[in-house]
Amino acid sequence: MSRIGKQPVDVPSGVTVRVDGSHVFVKGSRGELDLQLPHGISAQSDAKKIEIVRSADTRDQKSAHGLTRSLIANMIEGVVNGYRKELAIEGVGFKAAVQGGKLSISLGFSSPIEYEIPEGIKITVNEGTKILIEGSDKQRVGDCAARIRSFYPVEPYKGKGVRYSNEHVRRKVGKTVA
Repeated sequence: MSRIGKQPVDVPSGVTVRVDGSHVFVKGSRGELDLQLPHGISAQSDAKKIEIVRSADTRDQKSAHGLTRSLIANMIEGVVNGYRKELAIEGVGFKAAVQGGKLSISLGFSSPIEYEIPEGIKITVNEGTKILIEGSDKQRVGDCAARIRSFYPVEPYKGKGVRYSNEHVRRKVGKTVA
């Protein structure tokens, strides 16, 4: 039995969980999320907790057991509190702005990069260099932050680029003139 998978997931008040065959629907104050359960994994729900059960002890089902429990716990956390990632832009002339449903980022290229904001994600820009990404789906928030960061990852010599606000970049020493 998976140590993580055998633990029940507590359902706080204000959150409704509905199990419909191999789908789990979670609804709360920040939105509604759903999950397709893997083959051989089922969920049993009552008013206060959800239990994840696997039908066999195969290797695939053992690995999916704990994963499914974690995904459902993340869904409940997301509809209650939400998730957020903060990015920082460093570099002369580097800046960002939200225009309609797009994030426009100037990173020293010939034209600004236009990033379409996905559904369910809210992006705000503070001071032109701090990007805050919020949403109820942990995977979407992390994916959105990683895609924005990939446009210009931080380089180690001058420290220019897009980085997570808590990320530490090890700087390298440049060439010296003899």
